[in-house]
Amino acid sequence: MSAAPEPDEGARIIPLGNGYRPPPEPEPDDRGSFERGVAAGLSFLRRRMSGDYPVDEFGYDPEFNRTVVLPPARLLFERWFRVELDGVENIPDKGGALIVANHSGTLPLDGIMLTVAAHDHAHRDLRLLGADLVYQVPLLGHLSRKAGHTLACQADAARLLDKGELVGVFPEGFKGVGKPFGDRYKLQRFGRGGFVETALRARTPIIPCAIVGAEEIYPKIADFWPLARLLGLPYFPITPTFPLLGALGLVPLPSKWMIQFGEPVPLDEYEATAADDPMTVFNLTDHVRETIQHMLYDLLLRRGTAFL
Repeated sequence: MSAAPEPDEGARIIPLGNGYRPPPEPEPDDRGSFERGVAAGLSFLRRRMSGDYPVDEFGYDPEFNRTVVLPPARLLFERWFRVELDGVENIPDKGGALIVANHSGTLPLDGIMLTVAAHDHAHRDLRLLGADLVYQVPLLGHLSRKAGHTLACQADAARLLDKGELVGVFPEGFKGVGKPFGDRYKLQRFGRGGFVETALRARTPIIPCAIVGAEEIYPKIADFWPLARLLGLPYFPITPTFPLLGALGLVPLPSKWMIQFGEPVPLDEYEATAADDPMTVFNLTDHVRETIQHMLYDLLLRRGTAFL
């Protein structure tokens, strides 16, 4: 079980699942909008300095997420990747649920886009489960916590689901996000089915999710593994633009994205003890994986050319 992060000094701890949301943003109005924006920014900074803002036991800071994290992510979502959504109605309005998605893109921007989709269109905060490496990088780990995410372990996932949170997981892990461009949209192994065990014990539905578009943003054509090993990374990608163009090569290509949320896989018919049955876990894991793979093929046909 992962240790809970130390909250920011002075921040108020709020319990999970109590429905807290930041105050709504004012309706847009050209008159005095600049002044209101400045006032809101100063108020935000004042609360940051005084510690007068709430976080939950995982370090999630709803106001920071809405004010700092989501706006630039939303620009990518709407303007750069032009994301189209399908099946948002399959995300429950409330209560625990586990979104299981394919993972790709060399850099995990798919998780950020999935967060925007859930927040802006399903009106739910998505709590992603991230790899250990994310939380071993001090600044990145801290920002991930404040954005609502946590370590990919069954203990943390169970606590979130039990509190009625919407949780997101990428079972492929680095095998998916770091695969070569030649293997695009071919799902990798889904681990040992830990996400199924967690959902069975929590008696929460599994929502399959397919993401098309991430494979083209940084086409990985090679892996400089000696440098990856030296840096302690799972891979060091070589793409058509990186490292050839330096920092400019980190700008993602503007591929066309589509995200589809499939019909929930109900687990009501299973007892919680089914999580201890390897065959049940294997069958459900395989079913979810095959469902996502078929969804990917369907989305690829519907999308057509990647950059139009």
